Amino acid sequence: MANRRKLKKQINLICGELFAEVVSMKLYHPGVSNEASDDIMTSILKLQDEMLRRISHTQPGNVKGFYKKLCKDMDSNVEEIFDQIANLN
Repeated sequence: MANRRKLKKQINLICGELFAEVVSMKLYHPGVSNEASDDIMTSILKLQDEMLRRISHTQPGNVKGFYKKLCKDMDSNVEEIFDQIANLN
């Protein structure tokens, strides 16, 4: 179970960094919309909750495929959030 714990810590770290980036954009860039930044922060929290929930309830059977799909989904969602953050300006 050590790998599960490390994966959860990595997800928390990534989501925390994304959240901090949005907060800093909101505070230090005057042209950033509050509604848009709040929506991005909400999506980050939902992503974190969803990924941690999926890790906690691993599907039996094809465990390796399950974690590959989980990592692929995490990567695609993080890229989408990066794009949203880039478009805040």
